[in-house]
Parts: sequence; C-alpha cells; structure tokens
Amino acid sequence: MTNASDAFLPISPAEVERRGWDGIDFLLVTGDAYVDHPSFGTAIIGRVLEAEGFRVAILSQPDWHSTADFLQFGRPKVGVMINAGNIDSMVAHYTAAKRKRSEDAYSPGGKNGRRPDRALIVYTKLARQAFGDMPIVVGGLEASLRRFAHYDYWQDAVRPSILPDCGADLMSFGMGENQTIQIARRLAAGEPVASLTDILGVCYMADQPPHGTFLPSYEEVCRDKKLYAKAARIELDEQDHIRGKRLIQKHGNRYLVQNPPMPPLTTEELDRVYELPFQRYYHPAYEAMGGVPAIQEVEFSITHNRGCFGACNFCSLAFHQGRFITCRSEDSVLREAEALTHNPHFKGYIHDVGGPTANFRRPSCEQQLKNGLCKGKKCLAPAPCPNLVSDHTEYLDMLRKMRAIPGVKKVFIRSGIRFDYLLEDRNDAFFRELVEHHVSGQLKVAPEHCSAAVLDKMGKPHIETYLRFQKKYEALNHQMGKKQYLVPYLMSSHPGCTLQDAIELAVFLKQQHLHPQQVQDFYPTPGTISTAMFYTELDPYTMQPVFVPKTAQEKGIQRALLQYFKPENADKVRAALIKAGRRDLIGRGENCLVPPAKTDRSDGARKADDRRRKPVRSHQWDPKGRKGR
Repeated sequence: MTNASDAFLPISPAEVERRGWDGIDFLLVTGDAYVDHPSFGTAIIGRVLEAEGFRVAILSQPDWHSTADFLQFGRPKVGVMINAGNIDSMVAHYTAAKRKRSEDAYSPGGKNGRRPDRALIVYTKLARQAFGDMPIVVGGLEASLRRFAHYDYWQDAVRPSILPDCGADLMSFGMGENQTIQIARRLAAGEPVASLTDILGVCYMADQPPHGTFLPSYEEVCRDKKLYAKAARIELDEQDHIRGKRLIQKHGNRYLVQNPPMPPLTTEELDRVYELPFQRYYHPAYEAMGGVPAIQEVEFSITHNRGCFGACNFCSLAFHQGRFITCRSEDSVLREAEALTHNPHFKGYIHDVGGPTANFRRPSCEQQLKNGLCKGKKCLAPAPCPNLVSDHTEYLDMLRKMRAIPGVKKVFIRSGIRFDYLLEDRNDAFFRELVEHHVSGQLKVAPEHCSAAVLDKMGKPHIETYLRFQKKYEALNHQMGKKQYLVPYLMSSHPGCTLQDAIELAVFLKQQHLHPQQVQDFYPTPGTISTAMFYTELDPYTMQPVFVPKTAQEKGIQRALLQYFKPENADKVRAALIKAGRRDLIGRGENCLVPPAKTDRSDGARKADDRRRKPVRSHQWDPKGRKGR
C-alpha cells in the first residue's frame, strides 16, 4: 500500500526503510519544517541532490539537546549538509525590539521554539559530535549573510565569520544549486572535502592565503568602525559573478577565503530546478500538528525570476542572490500555472507571479552582460541610470497567456513591484493591465519614507517618483471604474532618519490621508549596507557620519510619529514636536498632528489659536520639510 509521505523526501528512518535503501548518501539538516515547495531552500537542495541520483534524508528541526536525532538515520555515506532555514534563526526568534516572537510560520502549528538561537552553529557542532570527520557543508541564508565578520544586532558586537564559528568544512553562499552538485559529485567520487576549494560560490578556511583581495581582518573590524565600513563595501561590491574577486579575511592565525560567486542559473537550469517533482505542500507528518503556516503565502504562487538590481541598502538580496536578473522560460512558468489547476486545493486564483521583484524580467542594461553590474552605483536610485532599459513586454505576454489557461480565474501580483522601474517604461500597457487584471483589492509598494536624505541612505528613489506613480495608479483605477487601494510600506528609524525626518514623514502621511496600522522598524540584519551604517554610524560609500536612532526611546518616538493618530501615542508625539521646535503641529487645526494636552490651556484659548494659525494644504507639502507658505 502506498503511503502519502512516500512522494516526499524521507524525514524518518521508517520512510527510508520503505524505499528499500540500505542507508543514505546525504543527511540534509534544516531549522524549518520540511515543506516540499520550491520557495523553500531545503526542498530545492534535496530535490537537486535526488535528481543527481543521491539518496537524501531530511532531518527537520532536530532536538538540539543531544545527538540522538542526528544518529537516527545512521552514518551518511557521503556527507552532511546543514542550513538554519529560510530565514536567519535570530530573525525568526526575535522582533526588531529584541522581543521573543510568539509565532514561527516555518514551524508546525506556527509555534516558536522548535529551533535554537544561532541554529547553524548549534546543528553543525552536533553533527560534528555525531559523525566525527564526516564532510560537513553549510549553506542557506544564515550562512550566506554571516560569511564574513559581521555585526550581530542581538549581541551588539562583531562576530567572526560563521564558518570558523560553526566548524564546518565548507560553506556554500548565495543560491547554491550548482555548488551543491559539484560538491556532491566530487565527494561521492572520493575526493577529500579539503580539496574542494576551487569551486565557485564557496568559502573555506586556510592556513595560508591564496591570491586575492584582502579585507580588514576580523580583529581589525572589531576595533575600528571605519575598517568595518570599508570591509562591508568591498564585500558587497565584489558580489558579482562577472567581475567579483576572491576575498580573504584573516581570523586569528587562519584565513577565511571566499571564492568569486557562482554564476546564476541559466534559464535552462532554472527550468530544470523548478520542474523537479515538488509536492508543493508540507510533509503529511505535520498535518496533526496544525500544518506549516508558511505554505499559505506560496502554495499557489509562481517564481519566475531571481536577483534584484534594485539593491536597497537595507535588503539582503543583493548580498545573497545578487543583482543580476535571471528568469525561467515562459513555457516553464506556464506549465507550472497549468499544473496548479489540477491541484485539489486550487480555487482558480494564482496568488503571485513574481520573485524578489516581480516586474524584473531582463537585465537592467546590456553593458552588464559583459562587464557585470556597476560597482558602487545603483540602477534606479537616486534616479534611474541613463542606460536603464525598462521593458515589460515579455512579462505581460506571459501574464496574458496565464490568464487564458482554463481553470484560472485570476492572476495576481503580490511580490514587490518596482514602481520607479515601471514608470520608466514608455509603453504603459503593463501598467494598465496591472490595474485591470492583477491587483487583489490593494497594491502594496515600498516608498519606505518621504525624506530625500533618508531615502538616499536607503538607496531608494525620492518620494516624487512615488507620487507620480500614485497619481497615475489612481487615474487608471478611476478610468476603469475600480476602487483598488495603494498601500505604501514604510520604515521607521533607518540610519540617517533624524527626528525632523520622522516629523516630515508624519506630516506627509497626514496630508496623504494615510493611517498605517503596522510600522516596520529598521531591523539590522547581517550582510546589509544599512546594518553597517547602524553599527559604524558611517556611510560605507562616502565614509561620512550618519545619524542613527539606536535607543529604544528614539525608536519609540519615530514609530509613534508614524502612528500619530493613535490616542496612546499623543504624549510621545507632543514631546517630539516640542523638542523639534514644531509646536505649530500641536493643536486642533486641520494640519496639526495632535491636540494640545488637556492641561495646557483652556479649550477656548486653543480654538482661538487654531483660528489664527494659517492652514497648510496638502498640495503645499514641501519635500525639504519646511512649513508650507
């Protein structure tokens, strides 16, 4: 009798036994529940190894208090591969305020606490204890973003590269399919793991450094913030598969070596990966535990691209996936869409056709195909590069064909749309059809702030670009008789955001009639330029000082200003406005952010003051933060 779990990769010795295997080649350890969907790195690596003919078992969220779970499959014949999960384990556990999260979407039932803090280090040390000299390779996001000496927000200190910290033999960084294939084949052929140092996209430790570019050492970046900022810039600049150099960072008496990045998968390679036999659901073993919540957002979503040349400073994508865009073929994407219609859970709605940025389906310019992406420059910020080519023709053609598939009622786009890139396309056909067919009630975009100074530190376009997009979006909705909202993502407390900048954003929100119910504080995660700014209080690209709101009080005030309309924030907002010399925003006038405190003056006196105060109308908002005239 066939067991439903047998279509998945085995997660227990019983499932290995049912396959008739006499053992496994690779043990794949992960901090997430096992979801066999191509949005999950563990599933991709497991299926890639399976396609290479290897016997793979997945050890999902093992008990980290002993080696018992690691030993249940016996000793792997070839090696152990370990990741912490789809996101950094510290981010999974703690909010930006360093409070313990109560939920974990990547765990059964959404319950937190099923993986340890710094999961990659804990799991690797247990694997070493269990298997001795067995080759151990680490990868995934936690490894990739922590591959150099890095500032750790939760410890408030610079930690060494996670590779010597965890004791693995080798690290795969970035999107690791091709590294994994080369590593697996060569280990299976009997090569020692110490000989695999020529593979692109890996890091290793060496007693003697090879030829390459030297970064400031771990010890140097610990004691000198200028050197930390310098190292952060070099690390990101060399994350390019065409022109990237080998990087070396001394740690004590040894050397961390990062080889140049592995080239991104070609269209043909991406097609092969995404058409592997994924079950597109969590393993049946989790059903009794309430399932795995993370599947809800991706079960009926389709990834068509990788990479992001937007490269916002606070985003880790540029350091992990890279800025170079690669895409699946239209035929492959349409085959996946058609297959969804046969899924018994499918109700006719494809939730997303996207990726890191949904509307990127080609390189930003032709020059990068030969020379790589420009070092130290951005394609879209603070203004679009003159060489930028914005063309949505292929993406739109694919969406039109997807809408025509029998059984598909609607195709939505929910992953990020770069509105600045969209505006550069002189043909507005995509914009029109986006509004007509692909918005599910509301479109979420990410202007993030309105202050030019803050947006420059974020690596984002200035707010005028968003306002142009907003105007056209609203006009198209009006023309089509639709009422679809535009929801802007906003961030408080980013490096460079002063109290005056936060007030400017609050005024902007009021004039735009926006009342954000959730506000995202800047979260200093490893591997980003913004995190380097947070730690060093320097801009790595100019080496100029940057104001950084760091204390809980500073962050709380900025967050309160973004939600000035909440009664519970009134005292904080008033105090902030008084401190900033903006008493003109305290009162009962149409342009004031908060009323005066009840104990300030009589109600009649307040009303008289409000009548005398000259109103500031919404069209008079000044991007420099001055009061309108």
